[in-house]
Amino acid sequence: MHRRTALSVSAALLVAAPLLSACSGEARPGTAAVVGGERITTSALQAQVKDVRDAQSRSDNAAQLVANSSKLERIKLSKMIQLRVLEKAAAADGITVSTKEIEEVLKSQLQQTGGAEKMEEIMLAQRVPLAPGQVEDEIRFQLLFAKLTDRYGEQKVLEPLAKAARQLHIEVNPRYGSWDTKQIAVGEYQTPWITQKTRPDEAPAGA
Repeated sequence: MHRRTALSVSAALLVAAPLLSACSGEARPGTAAVVGGERITTSALQAQVKDVRDAQSRSDNAAQLVANSSKLERIKLSKMIQLRVLEKAAAADGITVSTKEIEEVLKSQLQQTGGAEKMEEIMLAQRVPLAPGQVEDEIRFQLLFAKLTDRYGEQKVLEPLAKAARQLHIEVNPRYGSWDTKQIAVGEYQTPWITQKTRPDEAPAGA
């Protein structure tokens, strides 16, 4: 994890049957997305958004933070889907991340950023804002990606990611946008979905 890498998957991804649709053709109520046959519920998505908004409201820069994350629902849904893509790709190669590894990285980040309060400020200000309770999942994301990159190399790591995304047959509720098969992201969010950081005060991952 000593370099910064931005990857955009260009492989064409398959779209499954309309699992999001009910018989009426409308999106299934309470479903934000379907990934690998499993629902990401609207309530789960809204909980992530609320955690960020609550944390932002405690900041002295609350208005600016909220203004800079106007499409937070879409951004958070993208990241929730991307994590599942990464988990599937890592699992296929027997790659795991332990609780101890996450704790060690978190401890290091807290030390380097100057404590929990400063770290929260940094995490809320990045392109994909993180509430305090979301940091450990982000660290897990980064560690899994780093191990997958070590296994395949920067150029070939796209292959297992694209394969995993195809196998998951991702669908998104139109309320949040459409699934972009090239960027592996939801809607108009154009920033490359994986960005490795070199320092804990840099944005952990874009989505």
